Amino acid sequence: MAGTVKQPTIEELYDGVRAGNRALIGRAITLIESRNPKHQEKAQALLHKLLPHAGGAQRVGISGVPGVGKSTFIEKLGMWLVGEGHKVAVLAVDPSSGRTGGSILGDKTRMEQLSACEDAFIRPSPSSGVLGGVARATRETMMVLEAAGFDVVLVETVGTGQSETMVADMVDFFLVLMLPGAGDELQGIKKGILELADMVAINKADIFAEKLKQAMREYKSALHILTDASPSWHPPVVTCSGLKGDGVPELWGQVEKHARIMTESGERAVRRTEQRLMWLDAQVHDRLLQSFYGNEAVRAELPGIKQAVRQGDTTVSAATERLLALLK
Repeated sequence: MAGTVKQPTIEELYDGVRAGNRALIGRAITLIESRNPKHQEKAQALLHKLLPHAGGAQRVGISGVPGVGKSTFIEKLGMWLVGEGHKVAVLAVDPSSGRTGGSILGDKTRMEQLSACEDAFIRPSPSSGVLGGVARATRETMMVLEAAGFDVVLVETVGTGQSETMVADMVDFFLVLMLPGAGDELQGIKKGILELADMVAINKADIFAEKLKQAMREYKSALHILTDASPSWHPPVVTCSGLKGDGVPELWGQVEKHARIMTESGERAVRRTEQRLMWLDAQVHDRLLQSFYGNEAVRAELPGIKQAVRQGDTTVSAATERLLALLK
């Protein structure tokens, strides 16, 4: 009978990550994604050791409407960045993956070239499918990859719901990909996603060339009526072709320009500090909820209290007080 596989120690994982050993980077991320309390204890010890070596990457969130061609664009951008001497990591955020059994990156065949590249690392969303769990795993995975020497981290998001805000709260730059035909799309897209944007890129410019000018005008107009997140930066609207790679160098030039301006003004450091504090609040919130619903007395009483609320026999406030009293 085959023996159990020996688990690497914290020191071995640390040395492997710092050396850029892909197998040990993968083991470290798997450890971070685990919900096992013993694994989490080990993961936090590893992250504490890696912390001084993290934080050096340009973190870019990428979102967009369905059918915009995110994966094709990210692969083209990633390959161009590798060609420019960067080490690129691609992470996915999809809180729905636990329900559907898949991830927005799915298998890596959607980015065949990039996944085969030695200077790139692609990681689908963890299968937990819980917003807080996916957020924690993504943030901590980012730390591991930065400590491993990846200097660009691209975080792809599913394009709907809370995942957009979640990603915007963990990156330096948030890019929204759109299609030409802006008039129709602006009707259907939530204003919220444009409020998060540091730049709007109109993709598939080669296919919809005749609609480009109108699309540029409409997106610029939409951004103009929103309040800029920074006094130092007004989100530009650019065009690109994820299929052909047209506009990719110019697009990345805007990302670098933003990084330079934000660093010089001190806003980049402030943004990262605020993100860490928001992350602290979110973690405390998640842990308190876990502790609350894991409490034996709460588990025993909750079905009856829910039934009383359902039938209108008690108010929600009174039910809440009864549940919280069980913790005292």
